[in-house]
Amino acid sequence: MRAVIRGFEIYKLYLDASGQADLVSAIREVVMAAPMFSPETPYGKPMSVRMTSAGAVGWYADRDGYRYVDRHPGGAAWPAIPAQVLTIWRDLTGLDRDPDCCLINYYGEGARMGMHQDKDEASFEWPVLSISLGDAGLFRIGNTTRGGKTESLWLESGDVVVMGGAARLTYHGVDRIRFGSSTLLPNAGRLNLTCRVVR
Repeated sequence: MRAVIRGFEIYKLYLDASGQADLVSAIREVVMAAPMFSPETPYGKPMSVRMTSAGAVGWYADRDGYRYVDRHPGGAAWPAIPAQVLTIWRDLTGLDRDPDCCLINYYGEGARMGMHQDKDEASFEWPVLSISLGDAGLFRIGNTTRGGKTESLWLESGDVVVMGGAARLTYHGVDRIRFGSSTLLPNAGRLNLTCRVVR
């Protein structure tokens, strides 16, 4: 089922149980090659999510700012984006251009993501695609400037969101997760995969 909220295309349960399990297995391989880490914001505060990436570049943050880098903090190149992720990207965006980065965020109990714009990319003409796996997350959609009225919805395991066009620079975030609401991940929590064209 497809719904549109403020330009965000939301595909509820786009992945069935088998597809979700298959994708988690692929992500497990990525994490083995590029272990999760907890980045520090430019303000010196550690982020509540743990993360890693796949693709030509990965997203990174420290006291020097937010940016994309071509290597994991451990020194190795990022692993390739799983084929399952690229299939979803091609099916829902209709683009021949594949993403340069698949950022993988893990939300444990109490983790959240403040309202932000995805604006570290060279061009904003390309959409951003987000895949939810595991526990439900309360996704909040704002405006192209900070403040103002927002709308929220629960993203569940298997949901996919496409942010393009006018929605590309809309503020959004995850206020909380419903920890333990899914049995997909052995230790509960939420995985969010975000695909972006960076270069």
